[in-house]
Amino acid sequence: MVGSFMPAILSFASVSILCPFFILLLKKLGLTQPIRKELPADHQLKKGTPLMTGSIFSIGVMIALLFNHSPLMIFLAITYFLFGLVGFWDDFWKASRQDPGGISGKTKLVFQFLFTGVLLYYLVSILGIDTNIRITSNLVISLPMIVYIIIVGLFVIGSANAINFTDGMDGLLGVVCIPTYFFFYIITDSIEVQIFCLMMIACVLAFLIYNIYPAKAFMGDTGSLAIGGSLAFLAVYEKVEIIIPILFFVYFAEQLSVIMQVSYFKLTRKRIFRMTPIHFHFGLKYGWSENMIVIVFGFISWICTFICLIYWRFFLNL
Repeated sequence: MVGSFMPAILSFASVSILCPFFILLLKKLGLTQPIRKELPADHQLKKGTPLMTGSIFSIGVMIALLFNHSPLMIFLAITYFLFGLVGFWDDFWKASRQDPGGISGKTKLVFQFLFTGVLLYYLVSILGIDTNIRITSNLVISLPMIVYIIIVGLFVIGSANAINFTDGMDGLLGVVCIPTYFFFYIITDSIEVQIFCLMMIACVLAFLIYNIYPAKAFMGDTGSLAIGGSLAFLAVYEKVEIIIPILFFVYFAEQLSVIMQVSYFKLTRKRIFRMTPIHFHFGLKYGWSENMIVIVFGFISWICTFICLIYWRFFLNL
């Protein structure tokens, strides 16, 4: 495990030092965050904050590749870059046109389905992971390859977009995703996964220096979708799909709140929450500050991580 720390140290130093220059560049290019009109007044003040700063995480990924360029590390890097590419396209559309809507949801899904299908096929055919879903170490559901790719593909895309929904407040996704990467770092036997997870934790910690409230930069979909895709595929590689509803609890709560709000409004023309994703609800309904919401959601993420570690230790790792 000691060998996995150097890429993380270099990644933290690189991101923390270079981020201010990248922020200035984005401001000069006018690639800043447009704000949806329906968001609260305090969020309207964030208009003009540099967007797509999550691109800087690519430095960490490249550093990880320099230290280890095995097929698995290359796979993890490609996964990160492909999902990040979809996010970058969306961010660039928003920032360059000052259009909060970005590219269409259908367009994003088409590319996510395409990339996910190819990546899953590579994972099974080339890297050789099995097509089983493990409930416990002794209880396994075996699936035909095509069925596995379809089911797990839907899980990957749903998870990536759920994680993307969580990136809606200063520092929120960064604080919530650190425990998730930590989980995969702890359970893995792979040096590549250790390096990748520690590198991502280091990049996120460095970025939080500029992203905690009041944020000087936003990671944008460039960062959040890349984080989402990488975490989803880490779950697939480590064969812990069964505990993902708990490990990804905060992300799925954010996504489910949007689905419930839209569905209920279509049926009744009324709303369940003051605003979704649900992190906005706690601010508008209960007056929680952004920092309070980030702390509470981060604490929940750590609790979910420790619950999953216990399940993994006693039921999946026998």
